[in-house]
Amino acid sequence: MRTPAHGHGTVRILGIDPGLRLTGFGVIDAQGRHLRYVASGVIRIPPGTLPPRLKAIHDGVAEVIAEYRPGLAAAEIVFVNVNPQSTLQLGQARGAAITTLVTHGLDVHEYTALQIKQAVVGYGRAAKQQVQAMVQHLLRLPGLPSADAADALACAICHAHAATMTIATRSAGMRGGRLR
Repeated sequence: MRTPAHGHGTVRILGIDPGLRLTGFGVIDAQGRHLRYVASGVIRIPPGTLPPRLKAIHDGVAEVIAEYRPGLAAAEIVFVNVNPQSTLQLGQARGAAITTLVTHGLDVHEYTALQIKQAVVGYGRAAKQQVQAMVQHLLRLPGLPSADAADALACAICHAHAATMTIATRSAGMRGGRLR
């Protein structure tokens, strides 16, 4: 795993919320339970046929990686939509983003929307506005991030919380849900 130095014990996490119109990204530094906002935004995908749109996702994610040098990435798992064609296309957008992350040497951790909302808001069926508000609160942002950027930041926060819990569980001597 590639982990550039961002401070002692700090890992830089890139969260990705894949989409064919907008792909959200969020970058945080995590040191234990302490989270620090680095950057967020959206990669705007031009309309048109699918192949150039997938390339735009690839190029945009590669640019974010080059600029912020994350140590690992977290991506939202695509849910099954009512429209199978939309689900397939969204899956391809997600594939383009994940391929770019892996090609740049990043470990990719995947979470469902339910897991992300549970980790950030405490309720797996939280509304987008609740996610935005909690991301703003947790990262001490001066304003609400856009919905796509908030989802990507929430994905990164979810991984930071999951990693902290894994370390805490190991430290406490837990294995498979039982004390050693």
